[in-house]
Order: sequence, then C-alpha cells, then structure tokens
Amino acid sequence: MKDRDNNYADQAAVLVHALPYIQRYQGKTMVVKYGGNAMIHADLKAAVMQDVILMSCVGIRTVLVHGGGPEIEAMLQALGKESRFVRGLRYTDEETMEIVQMVLCGKVNKDITFLIQQQGGQAIGICGIDGGLLQAKQLGTEDEDLGLVGEIETVNTSVLEGILHSGAIPVVSSVALGIGAATGHALNINADMAAARIAVALEAEKLLLMTDVPGLLRDVHDPDSLIKVITNTELAALRKEGIMSKGMIPKTDCCSLALEGGVKKAHIIDGRFPHALLIELFTHGGIGTMIEAG
Repeated sequence: MKDRDNNYADQAAVLVHALPYIQRYQGKTMVVKYGGNAMIHADLKAAVMQDVILMSCVGIRTVLVHGGGPEIEAMLQALGKESRFVRGLRYTDEETMEIVQMVLCGKVNKDITFLIQQQGGQAIGICGIDGGLLQAKQLGTEDEDLGLVGEIETVNTSVLEGILHSGAIPVVSSVALGIGAATGHALNINADMAAARIAVALEAEKLLLMTDVPGLLRDVHDPDSLIKVITNTELAALRKEGIMSKGMIPKTDCCSLALEGGVKKAHIIDGRFPHALLIELFTHGGIGTMIEAG
C-alpha cells in the first residue's frame, strides 16, 4: 500500500511540476524541426508524436517541420544516382528535385501525418508549395552552382493559421515554390532554415531543433561539456573562437536568425532521447541547449 501511494504521489508531482510551464505556454506558438535518428527508430518516432500531440492538447500551437535526408539518400542510391553536396547542401538537379519532392512531400510527410493520427492526434500534412506557403529564390552563383536549392523569401502564414485554428498540427515538408528566376520550379530547402523562417513569420515563442547530439558542446568529444543556456551574443563569440563543430554551425545560424527575427528562445535538443521535447519544455533543467536573445 505504501509503495502504491508513493507511486501515485510521484505521478502527481510530475504533473504539478509541469503545470506552470503549461500555463506559461498555453496559446503560444512553437515550431519543431523534426529530423535525425528520431525519424528512423520506431520507438523514438512514437515518442515524438506523443510529445507534439500533448503539446497541442495543452493549448500550444505546434507546427512540425521535417526534412528527410536519409530517405532521399536511400531513394537516390536505389535509382543509382550519386549524391553531391556543396557547403553541406545537397546539389539538386531536375531529376534529384523530382525525387526530393516525391520523398519529402509524399511518403515522409504522409507517414508522419499518419503516425500523429494513429496516436490520437489531428494533423494535416502539407509542403511549402501548397497555398504558396513557402516562396523561395534560387541559391547559388556563377562560381557555385547548387541547382534547385532555394532560400525562403516569404512565408504565407495564413495557410498555417488556418490549420492551427482548426485544432490540427501542421506537418510541413521543406520544399518551396520557386519565384523570380526559379518561377515554375520546386526548390529544395534546408529543413532547419525552413523551420527558423516559419518561426519568425508566426512570431513563435520557441524554435526547437531536434538533432543527434546532446546540444551545443564546448568540447565536441565531451558530452558532459553541454552548454545549458547561452545568449545569442555569447553564441557569436563561440563561433569566432572556432570551438564550435562544423555540423553545429548551420544549426546555430538558424537559431540566431530566428532570435534576431523576434522568436523568444531557440533550443537544440537530443532527438535520440525519448520525450526530449516534453523534458525540454516542461522541466526546469531541460535536456538540451537553450539560446536566448541578447
């Protein structure tokens, strides 16, 4: 009996601890970039879907933005097409763009939407082309050809607002509608950057990037060197010191862009840890790195 009572008390304590965070974030908008191992392993997939459903259920306006690099790579290999990267961005010719659009806007997007609904949530899967949600210009110069890779110019928030108003979770794949010289083409967009641009356009409270590392580390070889809280100004100093890993630089660039655009806080969290989103949002210590404006 005593063990049972203690168990009930522990469960109640968890809920009570989360209460002030739920109250603080109710009605706020949060943009989650979903990727990495959390998109590969079934148990992690289920945990992320449960997290975003709970966020929505307690009144957080949640937008899920996803990439799909491993799935795109697998399809390219199956078709015998070699991948090429320029500054970390996938070179995207016409054939590759067709594959990107098929994989991201088709299978990956609908699989995520299905998983949310399977867990009891409501979701609507869209890509950046739908309703002119994401409009982008083509990146690259005469000296650096990236193919059909884009940089977002505008975000049509009315598309997302309509879905959010209905009580559903928008699930957004990072393919955009080309404008200018790219008119008539779909463009491949970096998913982290798409999430940051969407967060700015929606005046989001938070941008949360799910990665395959604990967060921002002072020493990339030491997981215990996790930086829990840092300002955007301090982040810029770390870049200048050259101690930030190459893979983390583009992610922190997205966080800085979001903060400079008015997003209150940006978080880099470990998607390999089940329910990382809930731990980061509803506990005092969190699980990853929180970056604040200033």
